[in-house]
Amino acid sequence: MPDSSYIGSELEIFKHAVKWKNYYGSLIKPYLGKDVLEVGAGIGATTEVLSSNEHTRWVCLEPDGLLVEEIVKKIKNGILPPICEPRVGDISCLGENEVFDSVLYIDVLEHIEDDRAQIEKAASHIRTDGHLIILAPAHQFLYTPFDQAIGHFRRYSRRALREVVAGTGLMPVSSKYLDSAGIAASLANKLLLRSAMPTKSQIVFWDKYLVSASRLFDPISFFTVGKSILGIWKRV
Repeated sequence: MPDSSYIGSELEIFKHAVKWKNYYGSLIKPYLGKDVLEVGAGIGATTEVLSSNEHTRWVCLEPDGLLVEEIVKKIKNGILPPICEPRVGDISCLGENEVFDSVLYIDVLEHIEDDRAQIEKAASHIRTDGHLIILAPAHQFLYTPFDQAIGHFRRYSRRALREVVAGTGLMPVSSKYLDSAGIAASLANKLLLRSAMPTKSQIVFWDKYLVSASRLFDPISFFTVGKSILGIWKRV
């Protein structure tokens, strides 16, 4: 596969969303296993939060070679653990017999036009009792100029995400909407600001205050409200 440049410019801004990453990370970590494939690893900001030397291997798969160089630097500088394995490419570049305890799509699947074919391929690389983990933006009615600017083809409902994974041999484990407090901010941006890119100060405010509120309100709402969706499936 040729090197593919990422068109978005939000990665540097969203690396400041530390509380958000720790929040969804706390829900994901029990399902990771020892051998992990992270599809669309970007600059490794999510990898920093989720990966550790407790894992035996963490493959950082990213089609943009310049972003992979950032991951390589982080490994050399000790920011990422040495078990991380950066690769330039996409899911089609994996060896036919390569399987993992978990395959992650963290704010990635919405960037892929043929998401169904992508997940069918990913499912073939999950070993028995392993997990597919998808975090994606929720609700098409929240689609904004920001989504368009960074290459989102869509946002997902529970039903839409379930249909993408259906027929792959994976059984559903959990489906949760996250960030209930963030919906108001997203609606304000869509209806009033119509901004194609949030500022660093907006991200820091959301991460500090709204994510903290969501960690309280999401369980109260039984994870039925939120501007992101987290889905987990298991191969049995």
